[in-house]
Amino acid sequence: MNNILVPIGTSPDSSNTLQYAIDFAANFGAKVFVMDVFSVTTAVGSLANVEEKVAKSSKEHLKEVIEKVETKGVEIKMATYNGDIIDGLKDINKELGIDLIIIAPRSNDIQEELYLGNTSGRIIKQTNIPTLIVPKGTQFKPLKKILTAFGSGILKRSSILNPLVSIKNKFRSDISLLLVKRPGYSEDDLKVNTALMDLSKQLTITENATTYLGVMEHFQQEHPDMLCVFRRKRGFFKKLWEKNTIRKAEFFVPIPVLVLSVKKD
Repeated sequence: MNNILVPIGTSPDSSNTLQYAIDFAANFGAKVFVMDVFSVTTAVGSLANVEEKVAKSSKEHLKEVIEKVETKGVEIKMATYNGDIIDGLKDINKELGIDLIIIAPRSNDIQEELYLGNTSGRIIKQTNIPTLIVPKGTQFKPLKKILTAFGSGILKRSSILNPLVSIKNKFRSDISLLLVKRPGYSEDDLKVNTALMDLSKQLTITENATTYLGVMEHFQQEHPDMLCVFRRKRGFFKKLWEKNTIRKAEFFVPIPVLVLSVKKD
């Protein structure tokens, strides 16, 4: 794990997410890229330096956030992008190779309706970059117990698991696998990829309407430090794909959630 990206928005808590990312990166010797996105469209004949001025203001904002954290020897680089955040993430990933994005959910407040807002929801659903969702105010600690939940054991490439493997190797994590048999599952779904099986000595199979309900059933007895799920169009976020936001009534856990990417599924 070499390059970790933290998108910085206007949230006053963004420095907390960045601090978690720095503490996490320090364990891997990784670089942290902080990114701010803005949108400026200049019409013909308008001031040519408008974009330049906004980019400068954006960098100043990033500097202010960085000044609030302890860098702990981690190399931090700034990146700004004029345009849509998804396009920006794809561009920077193409240029640098991003191993992990670290973001915060919309809010920890159970009264707040949304778990993921529009921007964070789009990052989860419209990119193929592994993403760690870290509840606001979470203090970094070694991820010793990881619950990995899925509705299908099929993986087209074992490299999908690289972030999880890196975390397991670094923290000597105990990984438990939870296979949730959902309505309409196929026999192939029950064949768990060997690379996934190699990560754990414990496989639990349960039946639920959704993978999330299966997670909630086992969450309290497992008490994991992190939940790992897969980003597939018919997987963990199956019923949540129509819109970018995700409501707490549909999904909420108070621990970091690692979302791994499975393309074309």
